[in-house]
Amino acid sequence: MNAPLIAATGLRVALPDLARKRPFRRTPLNAILHGLDFGIARGEAVGIVGESGSGKTTLGLALLRLIEPSSGQVTFDGQDITHAPEHALRPLRARMQMIFQNPLAALNPRRTILASVAAPLRARGDRTGVRDRAVAALEQAGLPASLVGRYPHQLSGGQRQRVGIARAIVTEPAFILADEIVSGLDVATQAQILDLLRKLQREMGLALGFIAHDLSVVRVLCERVAVMHQGRIVEDGPCARVFAEPSHPYTKRLLAAIPLPELDDTWLDEVDPG
Repeated sequence: MNAPLIAATGLRVALPDLARKRPFRRTPLNAILHGLDFGIARGEAVGIVGESGSGKTTLGLALLRLIEPSSGQVTFDGQDITHAPEHALRPLRARMQMIFQNPLAALNPRRTILASVAAPLRARGDRTGVRDRAVAALEQAGLPASLVGRYPHQLSGGQRQRVGIARAIVTEPAFILADEIVSGLDVATQAQILDLLRKLQREMGLALGFIAHDLSVVRVLCERVAVMHQGRIVEDGPCARVFAEPSHPYTKRLLAAIPLPELDDTWLDEVDPG
């Protein structure tokens, strides 16, 4: 693998355990991630899988510095951002984007679609060509310009997720984290969204972290898969090898528990040949 664009070394995250909070006492910490080493190279699509509570989303948020690491190191494009203050992170935010699981919750209900997609551009101080670039991003995500004046509640679930994708790509990022972005969609819409994401990842040369429960989707979309269990990465390797010959007992149990039809990467094109 090439040098990682975004990487974690010895990453540990411990968050307050609110269930054990006591008045006038320091809230104990609950360890979520236990010294992880992980990275994603430019142009690489990596699936991050595991059961609920395994630490997948926490890992992604720590990489984006939306959660403060307790120890270890996070680097982006060779720059140590582990404990960088927000003013130092702000110039990097446009290059590190996230697509959220629930687009309806992630989008401001009082903002039009155009305003939501343009928000990252305005946040970094862009003032010229903002509308045109936002419209172009929406069209790149498969939405017509006629929708720019609508609000999130006026769109379907698939359309809202396309808005989330447009908002993520409008700043031309180098890294995108996609967190369970098709879990709430019907099968046909899932295939269309995944096909779109695959095309954008390849065309833009994105480093993509794809968090998912559906291992068959990861096998189609990603080149590499990292399997997480109880806050640790227990297996990390090419999808073809991990799916054919898993080495860790937990990976074997995970694969055995989920139906994995024999698919190749043509199934998405058959659903959405465009």
